[in-house]
Amino acid sequence: MLWSDPENEPPEELRDMQETLRRLGFFLAAAMLIALLVLGLS
Repeated sequence: MLWSDPENEPPEELRDMQETLRRLGFFLAAAMLIALLVLGLS
């Protein structure tokens, strides 16, 4: 393996997409939690 070979990591778009999906998942989890609290309190 040569020192000039590219590192074995996903391309930029894929990393961006993974980051976006992670944020979206966190947002959905938080939204569900808030919805459950609101439904439980009403």
